[in-house]
Amino acid sequence: MPLAGLRVVEFTHMVMGPTCGMILADLGAEVIKVEPPGGDKTRRLPGLGMGFFRTFNRNKKSVVLDVREPADLARAQALVATADVVLENFRPGLMDSLGLGYAALSATHPGLIYASHKGFLPGPYEQRLALDEVVQNMAGLTYMTGPQGRPLRAGTSVNDIMGGMFAAIGVLAALQERQRTGRGQEIQSALFENCCLLSAQHMMQFQMSGEVPPPFPSRISAWSVYDTFTLAGDEQLFIGAVSDKQFQALCGVLGRDDLLADPTLATNAQRVERRPELVRTLGETLAAWRAADLVPRLEDAGLPYAAVVRPDQLVDDVHLRDSGGLVPMTNEDGSTSQVVLLPLTLGGRRPGVRHPLPRVGEHTEAVLGPLARS
Repeated sequence: MPLAGLRVVEFTHMVMGPTCGMILADLGAEVIKVEPPGGDKTRRLPGLGMGFFRTFNRNKKSVVLDVREPADLARAQALVATADVVLENFRPGLMDSLGLGYAALSATHPGLIYASHKGFLPGPYEQRLALDEVVQNMAGLTYMTGPQGRPLRAGTSVNDIMGGMFAAIGVLAALQERQRTGRGQEIQSALFENCCLLSAQHMMQFQMSGEVPPPFPSRISAWSVYDTFTLAGDEQLFIGAVSDKQFQALCGVLGRDDLLADPTLATNAQRVERRPELVRTLGETLAAWRAADLVPRLEDAGLPYAAVVRPDQLVDDVHLRDSGGLVPMTNEDGSTSQVVLLPLTLGGRRPGVRHPLPRVGEHTEAVLGPLARS
């Protein structure tokens, strides 16, 4: 594995920090998750948080330490002394107050790479507490996602996951720099800045046009056919036709040669001018089609399409499963879950699940015992 031999000590919870640790662990690093007595509270979240721990903590070891107790704090510091990387995602100042901040640890471990996952990078907002939904509102994402006047958060923890990804990128860059200099460094990744990057294209659009970008449901589309249509039986299907060739192919599939004969629909620019009428006309035609009949024809015509899929349906997705992107993992209670792997290949291989999900403190003795005897 690319990161074999790398030791990472992780003081994290929830999603952002654990995502970074999961990426490094999937790539072969030994990731040791330090949990408080009783275990990370993320293990016991209800509702929409129920899947957090099992999703973002695979391929890790679990060690239990109460770092507020002097003896366990000393053990944590001894563990860090053996590490290449430390990850943390607690509120600003907490790790410093415990003697586990970058300044204290790097004084005796100058090669340490220390990744902090925060709400905001240093600046006027840095002491504010943040959540994914907080920064989605602050950075324009809820505004762009929902209908006019009805801001709507994205349906998953986009900034937490993205924050972990950027911290992992920072760790990989810092490892490369350490090869040249022998020194580590502190890395910070932040939710707000993540979300600003997600909104950056709309910020640029405003600077170029001088007009405030409308929310996505109210957008002026660049393409005439780029919408979700309701088919027979209330099935929903997104269909896109983003070129003249694709529009011609779609009309052929639907038997609408009359639209091709209309000179006012000859180019995409012309069709965009008549988009509401065109989408309504196509919608009336598509309402008579069943997805099972239409999808093979769209496939044969090379047209982009997608059914509206729920997350539970992905557990049986043929491509996700057969491509090796969905694999079984043994959970801490002995049950099995299907987990989504990193969306990449390395030399044709998918970094996979190498270890069962750790039980609380399962590796405490194996990891800390050698340190006590050294």
